[in-house]
Amino acid sequence: MRGEVLHYDEAQGFGFITGADGNRYTFAREDLSRDTVIANGAVVEFLPASGQARDVFSIRAQPASPATAAPAASAAPPKAAAAAAPQHFGRLAEDGAVRDSGLPGYFWRGVTRNYINFAERARRKEFWGYCLFWTVSFILVGIAGALADQAVGNFDAGNWPIVMIGVWGLFWLATFLPWVGLVVRRLHDIGLTGWLAIPYFAITFMFAPATLILALILGLIPTQAHENQWGPVPGGGGA
Repeated sequence: MRGEVLHYDEAQGFGFITGADGNRYTFAREDLSRDTVIANGAVVEFLPASGQARDVFSIRAQPASPATAAPAASAAPPKAAAAAAPQHFGRLAEDGAVRDSGLPGYFWRGVTRNYINFAERARRKEFWGYCLFWTVSFILVGIAGALADQAVGNFDAGNWPIVMIGVWGLFWLATFLPWVGLVVRRLHDIGLTGWLAIPYFAITFMFAPATLILALILGLIPTQAHENQWGPVPGGGGA
């Protein structure tokens, strides 16, 4: 598989590669092919294996001679020139910068692109944006269910509001994995292992009032202001 080196620490002998499939892979010095020189941003080929990159070797582009490069550049139309630009993989794929589309955008990406993303980092703004619009969506779904119960007469007959309870349950199940991924990425962002998400959710299931306390703790700890083993600082820094 082809990918791009996001970071390689020669002193510690480990690094990260974003593959063409959009996933991030770790690699160590012993995974490099013989005589391979790795630099940040280098395009490489590797064998993916359970989140690990094996047999990593760099792809060295053949430089064009000055005599042939100039005519080719002048003859190329704008679209062709854009297509020949260096390709980037992963979350920098669009334009080389992380987009910040505001708090609603964090929730939307959480339930789409990051639905099962347990490998990167999430800053505080992403965490609170997802929390806010998840809560708003939960309330709106409940209101829609309550209106349906009212229409079928469940409230008049003294029955349980089964429609509202049902849609709430489906909404919670549909958004559970994004919640897990968000907590894991937030833990990564403060330098902790994502496995701590297991006791996090175990505590919230056994003692519901602890949910708000744990969310406040997790959402108030500042982002690590440097690249760590789970990737670069999200959004270029900040909250």
